[in-house]
Amino acid sequence: MGNILAVDDEEAILVMIQKILTRDGHMVTTISEPADVKQLNLCGFDLILLDVMMPGVDGYTLCKEIRSYVDCPILFLTAKAEESSLVSGLEAGADDYILKPFGKLELRARVSAHLRRDRREHTSRLTFSNSYFNLSGKQLIVGEVTVPLTKGEYQICEFLARSPGQVFSREQIYEKVFGYDGESNDSTISTHIKNIRLKLESLNYAPVKTVWGIGYKWEE
Repeated sequence: MGNILAVDDEEAILVMIQKILTRDGHMVTTISEPADVKQLNLCGFDLILLDVMMPGVDGYTLCKEIRSYVDCPILFLTAKAEESSLVSGLEAGADDYILKPFGKLELRARVSAHLRRDRREHTSRLTFSNSYFNLSGKQLIVGEVTVPLTKGEYQICEFLARSPGQVFSREQIYEKVFGYDGESNDSTISTHIKNIRLKLESLNYAPVKTVWGIGYKWEE
């Protein structure tokens, strides 16, 4: 599962991408106005699909502007097959390109390949200013203290922390952490969150925020 951003001024393309990739279990955010991209917390995305030809700010320019603080794979969506155009995209900071029109099998394969490669290349840590996750050991460390979380509590924390700043409902958290076949219901998420907060607040750390009427997010 990956957290994917798709940027294209064609709504039909965005709808198609979202349908294809959500069926594979990915979370997909779509943006049709390139100027809105900078308002997002781009560090929370695992992969970005970026159209080249867009009004206002083209894909090359946008890629250069965000590449300095985004280290996830960026794949250009382009109808230009000329070598010079493809080279320009790679020089702008993209990792690969997908030629339009593309089929669902190619899109799925390219996205999956880059997500696998990116995960192999990254370390097994998810680091924040006051804490880090030991992903292989399934531990959350605050300062130098390992927080005594249960399996479920840890899974909730890691899920939220992988998309910092993004708000998730109780239903979304429950489905992603415990699955559709979980033996309880989403109301248990509130109890887990309460227990998580008690343990983290004892260490003067409170990254789990409530967005009233919507859900929860991870934000230092």
